[in-house]
This record gives sequence, structure tokens and C-alpha cells, in this order.
Amino acid sequence: MEKALAYLDSAFRQVGLELTENQIQQFYTYYEMLVEKNKVMNLTAITEFEEVVEKHFQDSLTMVYLEKEIEGFSMKNEMKVLDLGTGAGFPGMPLKIAFPELNITLMDSLNKRILFLDEVIDKLGLDKIETVHGRAELTARDSLYREQFYLCTSRAVANISTLAEYCLPFVSVGGMFISYKSGNIDEELAAAKSGIGKLGGKVEKIVKFSLPGSDQQRSFVVIRKTKETPSAYPRKAGVPSKKPLR
Repeated sequence: MEKALAYLDSAFRQVGLELTENQIQQFYTYYEMLVEKNKVMNLTAITEFEEVVEKHFQDSLTMVYLEKEIEGFSMKNEMKVLDLGTGAGFPGMPLKIAFPELNITLMDSLNKRILFLDEVIDKLGLDKIETVHGRAELTARDSLYREQFYLCTSRAVANISTLAEYCLPFVSVGGMFISYKSGNIDEELAAAKSGIGKLGGKVEKIVKFSLPGSDQQRSFVVIRKTKETPSAYPRKAGVPSKKPLR
């Protein structure tokens, strides 16, 4: 246990974060709950402790790098954040543990995942965090959620054009959609720029980096919401992935 906590502390310091003993313990408890629940439902293919720390925890927390890249951006405030397609809680749950001030909503289309996240939230005693069971295509038309978030983020494996159609309708004008992507994003992004514009967004910045202590390349695509998303978007279920906006 002590070795695991020390390993977590070191991993977080590698991304520039000094967390409290309680926060580090929360991450370890989250890990234990994740691998235990994974025995009975498919939450993640990655279960080895060090791999989870690197590929889920550290990767989620690299958003802190954007504090140096985006003027006025700080993880240490009470901004409303939506993690769309959160799955087992990434990146939203690590962000919430590391930055308790954030108001985070975790949304996923599979209720079993949401119920697991509810258990984690309860166990860790987190507040200012909620879960929503729903599909983006439907929930984005609900006035409770449409254009209600300063930041929407996603680590989902999908084309950036598809992700933008799912995520931008949730972002308030002036806010951002930030997508976690692999390092090789240029061609995909070039094809998506026109569609992003139709959704009311504009690519503001691409931030490329390597995961700490690794040669794995990552990119953040920062898309600023410059105007309201037309009511036609998002399109019906399945259409954004089959026919990405161009």
C-alpha cells in the first residue's frame, strides 16, 4: 500500500501536481474499485496498477498543461465541466479528485457505468459532481444541458468532427471543447475544420506533448465556441459517426 501511494505521488509530480495524502488515497481507492468492478463488467482493458496510473490517471491530468497554453485558463476554479462519454470516469473523475473546486458532470450512454461511478463518488465523499445517463444526441437537446458548460471534454476514440458534433452543443458561447487525441492529429483536424465552424466552433490551439516518462505522443485540440450551435445539431443517433460534418 505505501509503495503504491508513493508511486502515485511520484506520477502526479511528473505532471506538475502536488496532491494531498487524502487525494492520493482517493486515487488508490478509485483504482481498487475499478479493477474489482472490472471483474464483472467491462470498464477497461487496462488493469495493471502502473498502466492504469500512466494511461488513465496521468493521461487524464495532463489537461493541467493547458494552464500555460490558454490565457486565463485555470483548473483551480469552479467552472462547469462536462465529461462526455466518460466510460469508467476518464478524464472527469481524476480531474475532480485533483481539482475539487471543479463542477463536473459525467455523462455516459451505458447506465451500468454510471452506477459504478455513483459508487465511486459516494465512497470518495466527492461533492459538486453529478452523473447523467444519456446519449449526446438526445441530452444535447435538453435545455438543462444544452450550452450550459464552460468546458466539455472527451477521451472517446472517434473522429474529431464526430466528437465536435456531440460536444459543442453542450458548450456555452465563449467556452471550450477540449479533445484528448493521439499525437498524429493534423490530417484528421484539417478535414474537420469546416464542420467545426458549422457547429459554432473555431480551432484555437493544438497542444502536442509526450506522456511523462514515455514516448507516447498526445495532443489536445482546443476548440472555442464562438456562436450558438444551430438547432439542427447534433443530428440523429449514429449519423455523426457515419457521416461526419465536412
